[in-house]
Amino acid sequence: MTANATLTGRKSAGRRRAALKQYFLHWKRHPGSAFMRMISSLCMVITITVLLDLVADILIKGLPNLKASLFSLEFTTDNQSLFPALVNTFAITALSLLVAVPLGVGGAIYLSEYAHRESFLVKAVRLTAETLAGIPSILYGLFGMMFFVITLKMGLSLLSGSLTLSLMVLPLILRTTEEALLSVPDGYREGSLGLGAGKLRTVWRIVLPPAAPGILAGVVLAIGRIVGETAALLFTAGTVAQLPSGLLSSGRTLSVHMYVLSGEGLHIGEAYATAAVLLVFVTVMNGLSDLISRRIIKE
Repeated sequence: MTANATLTGRKSAGRRRAALKQYFLHWKRHPGSAFMRMISSLCMVITITVLLDLVADILIKGLPNLKASLFSLEFTTDNQSLFPALVNTFAITALSLLVAVPLGVGGAIYLSEYAHRESFLVKAVRLTAETLAGIPSILYGLFGMMFFVITLKMGLSLLSGSLTLSLMVLPLILRTTEEALLSVPDGYREGSLGLGAGKLRTVWRIVLPPAAPGILAGVVLAIGRIVGETAALLFTAGTVAQLPSGLLSSGRTLSVHMYVLSGEGLHIGEAYATAAVLLVFVTVMNGLSDLISRRIIKE
């Protein structure tokens, strides 16, 4: 037994020496490639380190400040409850996705499956979507205030904030969905049409299932932007820290709640606790989306 273990150890050490020798030989023959690999690895380490530092800072400072009173039904001057903001976050996220996802996915299906892919219309829509995706959120907030709040007389409400955010994430969902659909090989479409299936059935049964993970990835990115949005909601949804009585009632989300508490400077601990809850909320939503994506791929 000891002899076998020794022999196995020697073989493992030999393989490590051979791999190290091969690595230095590759470095000597291709110094540019090895240098870029080293820089890429360093960038990866820095990115992961910064991410872990942010997460650790939020959890270390936020979890100790979590208490049962922060989840009470009412927000008062003595108790900065985040529960109304949590409910408003769920409501605004759901309403925004309810508007943006059907429009974004439907528009992407038209651009990739029905319109001519190199037509002027398709190129114009792509350019417009990419431009709108880069506009600062405060501009969407100003537009939402002028159009939804004032012109349509919706006031500072959850509906105004949701419609504004749906416009903000619509270009993101449109472009990610279109890219996911274009990644499906054309042979799938040709085979389905050749077997006699119609265009709608081909899109629904053949094209959409393989593209579902990419579509869900766009939805996850949209959820992250909706949940973390503050500037646009200040102009459209307001900052009322109460449970909503309807779609036309004003309310603050978790991000706005955290912004207001940190801005006052009197409840920094509660602001960190809100950040921890927001982090958990985003993680849970991403996990659910990944679970749905895996199940779709498996089926």
